[in-house]
Amino acid sequence: MKIGLCGTMSVGKTTLVNALKDLPEFKNYQFRTERSKYLRDMGIPLNTDSTLKGQIVFAAERAAELMQEKIITDRTVIDVMAFCELSKSMNLYEKIDINNMLLHLIKDYDVIFYVSPEGVKMEDNGVRETNLEYRDAINEEILKTLRINKDSIQNLTYLKGSTQERINKIRETILLL
Repeated sequence: MKIGLCGTMSVGKTTLVNALKDLPEFKNYQFRTERSKYLRDMGIPLNTDSTLKGQIVFAAERAAELMQEKIITDRTVIDVMAFCELSKSMNLYEKIDINNMLLHLIKDYDVIFYVSPEGVKMEDNGVRETNLEYRDAINEEILKTLRINKDSIQNLTYLKGSTQERINKIRETILLL
């Protein structure tokens, strides 16, 4: 099963993926988490400074994840699409081209968990953007993409609450599939 967590920055996606590693029902899965510091250190612009080349790198990572049989990742192509839309460095045609390409990959996820920012404080990890307005704008782009593409998404579950409540909802959802 291909399981993706999507959501704006600093909502607990990486925390959830790391917690799922310890659960027996996911013992045969591969796990992918944020590599922003590594990518930033390679000179790839992140967040509002993201460029076409940078977004192609992120898109390639997501595509590579979708080539695995059993994967749980803390990013989806939907996240990449949202960051493209709000990039200040990319022009309109670059945004349209990369997002149209990524649309084809949404159906490859067996389940997507949208992780809500509701009740989650913004944390500064030294890499991600900490502007709350930008965080909210990314969240709105993700929600818009989920709405527009709901027919392409096999299974979509919204997560909110504590980490344990979110884990319980993930387990419940996977059990039903």
